[in-house]
Order: sequence, then structure tokens, then C-alpha cells
Amino acid sequence: MAFSKPAIGKLLLLIAALAIPAMATAAAGAFDVETATRAYINTLQGEELEKSNSYFEGGYWLTLWGAVVAFLVDFFLLKSRLSSTFRAWAERKVKRAWAVTWLTSIPYLLASFLLTLPWVIYTDFFREKQYDLMSQSFGEWTGEQAMGLFITLLVFPLLIMAIFGVIRRAPKTWWIWGTGVISIFLFIGLLLGPVFISPLFNEYTEMEPGPLRDRIVAMAAEHDVPTEHIYVFNQSKQHKRISANVSGVGPTIRISLNDNLLERTDPEEVAAVMGHELGHYVLGHTWRSIFIIALIMAIGLFFIARIAPKLIDRHGEKWGIRDMTDPAALPLFGILLTVYFLAATPALNTLIRVNESDADLFGLNAAKEPDGFAKVAMRLSEYRKIEPGPIEEMLFFDHPSGATRVRMAMDWKAKNTENPVIVKPDDLEKE
Repeated sequence: MAFSKPAIGKLLLLIAALAIPAMATAAAGAFDVETATRAYINTLQGEELEKSNSYFEGGYWLTLWGAVVAFLVDFFLLKSRLSSTFRAWAERKVKRAWAVTWLTSIPYLLASFLLTLPWVIYTDFFREKQYDLMSQSFGEWTGEQAMGLFITLLVFPLLIMAIFGVIRRAPKTWWIWGTGVISIFLFIGLLLGPVFISPLFNEYTEMEPGPLRDRIVAMAAEHDVPTEHIYVFNQSKQHKRISANVSGVGPTIRISLNDNLLERTDPEEVAAVMGHELGHYVLGHTWRSIFIIALIMAIGLFFIARIAPKLIDRHGEKWGIRDMTDPAALPLFGILLTVYFLAATPALNTLIRVNESDADLFGLNAAKEPDGFAKVAMRLSEYRKIEPGPIEEMLFFDHPSGATRVRMAMDWKAKNTENPVIVKPDDLEKE
């Protein structure tokens, strides 16, 4: 050796150098995080793996083509002067500016819905059927689309009317006040949605008493989450995805889990999922999400406030748009928001993914079911690619990938379980 030390020192160093890796290997042999992770991930093989990857990777292109469709629809409404025709019709019916805006928005929303409907039928019905993720008939699906349209026509004209109201009153700073308006509507939606909107699409019943309900109540009580209501909703009539949430604000807070979760998973998996959902509530993700959405919308409205006036000055006459206060500009605003949201997709995904990852860790600590959590992560591979590359995950995933979640669970297990063992799960049942 190149350095000078007493022989005994060299001997001790050599023994240490040989002993430490040997001890590490022995520990790894008892429980190795990567080996435990692969034991789960490798249960997805062959056609199921190809189907999962194909479905999710196809979604990358759907994001792009969906934006293209939205752009073309709004451009058609603008270029054909249909939006100015809608406004002229509204002016013949009513006189007040707010009423003209409200009335103009209704045919605009209807036209947008009808023009994009073929695309929506393909992406939300036929493609879901192709991948065996849809439980509804076309008639049932169409009925829910009609219900969604009805709700849109009740709510969005009011929002549009409020936005154009602040444009008229504060032409220089309207984007700031507009952000406030959107935040108020979002808060009202979070408050009333669980009580008035969700029951229109699914039946909610109180979860039956039993050990599983008691466990959910205990986890919630430990973290001061209200448990006056724990609902089960019949989402299996629409699709086979497992789902749960803690929804509402203040007096409308409730815990909900779908029937797929109860019927397709084991109790430890249910506990893991509910620990995650409780994490969203305890960590204040509702309020954080409102703030983040408000910030995102503020940037989007600022973008419109800077670009739209220049486009109206140049092309407004041929489009039939008078100025920024003219509701005929709705398709122009739609085009700009479409471009903005497409460009912001990776950032939006990352913001959501951070929240989800935080809730994952909270759920592991709350439920203490790392293997249940890993099983659920694998079940979600029915419609989420299980093991993307790091850049792919950053750009396209709004939740941590299955591999990331399984690895987190096994790492938690290694650090928090006495004498952990590697589980070799059987292939998960694909119902």
C-alpha cells in the first residue's frame, strides 16, 4: 500500500474493508428495497404490460390533439363570425351589458360542446371501451354528458358574465380581479359539489358498520378529520377504477370511497388508500390547490390581457369583435387559454404530483400498510404506465408512477418495520 501505517493498523483496515460490505450484503439479503420493489413491478408482464403502456402513452398524444381540436373549434367560431352573430342575437334580446354577456355565452358553450362532441365520444367512450375501462352503454354515457352540459350551462355563463364585468370596470387590472372571481367560483364548487353535483351522477350511501369502517374512523380521528359521514358511491356503473376522496369544505366535508375499492381490494389496500386521502385533508391540499389554481389562472389571464388587445386591434374588424369588453371575444380567449394550458402542462403535472407524493407518504405513516399501498399502486397500472423514465414521469404524470410509489412503500417498510420481509405477490386479479 502507498501510505505508511503500522502493520496492525493495516490489518484492521483490511478486516473493516472486508467486513462492512459483508454485513451490508447480509442486511440486503434480509430485505433489499430494490428487490422488494421488483417483486411487485414484475407481476405486470406480457399483454397486460403492453396494454397499460399503450393506453397511457396514447394519452400523451391525446393531450396534444385535444388542444388542437379545442383550438380549431374556437378558431372556427371566430373566423366564421359565429361568435359575433351570437352577440348580435343577444343584443336584440336584452339591453344591459351583463345580460348580453350572459346570453351570448349560452350559444357559444352549446356550439363548442357540439363541435367537440365527436372527439369526446372517441376519447371518453370508444377508447375507454377499447381498453375495457368503461362499464356504461353509449346511452348511459350520453345521458351523463347531457347532465354535464346542463350544469355547465348553469354555472359557466355566470362565471363568464362576472369576468367580463371586471373587464369593463377595471380594464387595466381586470386579470387580477378576474383571478379573484375564479377563486370564489372554485370555492363555491368545492363547498357545494359533494352535496349537489356528485349525487347527480352516483348514489351515495353511508358505509356499513364493521371493522373496516372502524379502522377508517380511527385513522381519521387520530388526525382530526371529521367522520360524521363516510359514504360509498356506486362508481362501478361507470368504470372499474378504484377511487376515494375527502371532499367538501366546512359543513360539507365527507369521506367517500367507491364500490370498486371495496369490491376489488383487500382491507389493507383500502386502509392504504384512505390514509392517502386523509393526507390530502390534513396537509391542507384543498386550500393549497385553490391557491395554486388561482396562481395558474392569474398567469393565464395576464397572458390574455397582454395578447388579446393586440390581436383585436389587428383582426377585430374581420372577426366582428369590438374590444376586450365584447363577449364575441370568447373564442379568442379560449384559443389563448388553450395554448397557455398546453405549454403549462408539465408544470401543472408537477404541482399536482408533489401534492400526491406528500399524501402518499402521509398515508404510509397513517395506515402503516406498505404492502397494501404497493398492491394498490400495481392495480392502478390498468390505466397508468407502471415504470416510465424520469423525464417521461416529470412531463406527463400528474401522480407518481406505480414504480415510484411501490419503491416509496418498500423504502418505508425497510425503515419502519421490525424484521421486514420481501413479499412475493401473486399476479393481481384483473377483474
